[in-house]
Amino acid sequence: MAAPKPKKGLVKRGAWEVTKKLLKAIPIVGPVFVVGFAGYDIKKKGLVPGAVHVGLDVTPLVGTAKNVLEIFTGDLIPDKAPRITENSASNYEENRHPQ
Repeated sequence: MAAPKPKKGLVKRGAWEVTKKLLKAIPIVGPVFVVGFAGYDIKKKGLVPGAVHVGLDVTPLVGTAKNVLEIFTGDLIPDKAPRITENSASNYEENRHPQ
């Protein structure tokens, strides 16, 4: 005697419940990653621009819209210019004109 097959409706309903739980977790997971990388973004962009960048990314709908827009246009808030020190400038000149 064979075991009865599970009904398709129960399988579909179980998959839907799992899907709903995963979708509910997404708004929590995204901001957790943004807060985790906040220090890096602030260091890369500067204090005020970095804080604005993180604040926009943490806001649920605004952050999603900003990230989708940045896929096509690049960063809305640019990184700060790299610092050039005397040592890095002299190293650049030495490497540029080797003897």
